[in-house]
Amino acid sequence: MLNRVLFKRIDNAPLVIFRIFFGILCACECYGAILTGWVRRTLVEPQFTFNFIGFEWLQPLPGMGMYLYFFVMGTLGIFIALGYKYRFSIIAFTVLWAGVYLMQKTSYNNHYYLLVLLSGLMAIFPAHRHLSLDVKKKPSLKTISMPAWVKWSVILQLFIVYTFASIAKMYGDWLDFGIVKILMQGKAGYPIIGELLQQPWLHKIIGVCGILFDLLIVPALLWKPTRKWAFFASIFFHIFNSIVFQIGIFPYLSLAFTLFFFDPKTIRDIFLKKKPLYTSQEVQLPSKRIGLLVGFGIYFLIQLALPLRHHFIQDDVLWTEEGHRLSWRMMLRSRSGKIKFKVQNNENGETHWVRPAEYLTKKQQRRISAYPDFIWQFAQHLKKEYAKNGESVAVFAINSKVSVNGKPFRAFIDPTVDLASTPWNHFRHNDFILPSPAEDPPKN
Repeated sequence: MLNRVLFKRIDNAPLVIFRIFFGILCACECYGAILTGWVRRTLVEPQFTFNFIGFEWLQPLPGMGMYLYFFVMGTLGIFIALGYKYRFSIIAFTVLWAGVYLMQKTSYNNHYYLLVLLSGLMAIFPAHRHLSLDVKKKPSLKTISMPAWVKWSVILQLFIVYTFASIAKMYGDWLDFGIVKILMQGKAGYPIIGELLQQPWLHKIIGVCGILFDLLIVPALLWKPTRKWAFFASIFFHIFNSIVFQIGIFPYLSLAFTLFFFDPKTIRDIFLKKKPLYTSQEVQLPSKRIGLLVGFGIYFLIQLALPLRHHFIQDDVLWTEEGHRLSWRMMLRSRSGKIKFKVQNNENGETHWVRPAEYLTKKQQRRISAYPDFIWQFAQHLKKEYAKNGESVAVFAINSKVSVNGKPFRAFIDPTVDLASTPWNHFRHNDFILPSPAEDPPKN
């Protein structure tokens, strides 16, 4: 039964068209990052970047290096769409995109992480075996079918993303629509729709639909009687998100995923009318079937474990942020903070009060006032800055206070802990984060 589900041959029209859309969207993301100034603001102007902890060795290239870096990635996206040297192009893009993803988290976005995962999967898929320059150069590559595990791996990945996104929304500040109101307050200046987005009745619709869409969209696309309605709902939902939240290619990438839910004949009739339709559904067991099953089994177990890990870390993830990233916790909270840094020379007792504005961009300043890993990393940077002559220094976060979802500011970081000499724990609670406060009423 499992062999038939995963290893039967099916028409590859959805994968071929998805490859084209995927490559175009990757190119748009990378070229757009240059043209909109994202590369300049995020990777060129800052004195230093906040890497994912453990990847400090990944640093932005100097001078014009990061512009060239993104230009190369955009060009690789075009190569992917064209199916030109596909395997090299997709692997190179995956490595380069993963590098820039791990290089900075000030502008963290869930779709950056999803793009890492998808690029890795696409590097395995036989997406270049039809309608590609590779086939034109080497006709023996051409095929009109693919193994069914390609389709089901994409669908399972989507199911994990959407389901965990829905579950994460099932908490007090989303269910009473308070966080939706906060998210919409920043959109009040939008022309035409700005005033509409401030209406409480719309917040209720957005809150309920956000949970239901994420929870039901994959099953609804899988079931033929609801597929078309789910597709139209996807168009509205993702276009709305694109206009209101301006989150880059993610809404359009999500729409491209729907290719895998429709009958291949439908995709062929719309996009590939000259392509023969594969109908035999022959089962072909690959020689490395066990390795393939084990590899994907481990991959998806990790994908299930990462969003669940915060349940095994002390305190509330909304307060500590430990276990938040890589977990599809999308647009769930609003954080703001206040903080001061004191650097103390352990040898002569000399004290320096640090102004973060001297080191950081405005966006980075907002991060270090409210996020514990940013606070810890900045303390490590100050340690290097003030201990250049081999002197021993301590770094303290003073008067650190955080407000989550508009609630009153509460003490966040223990001011007695020397962050410079404190290691960061990836898999358990960091004790320098003070306990989450008792429930507070939201601000009016």
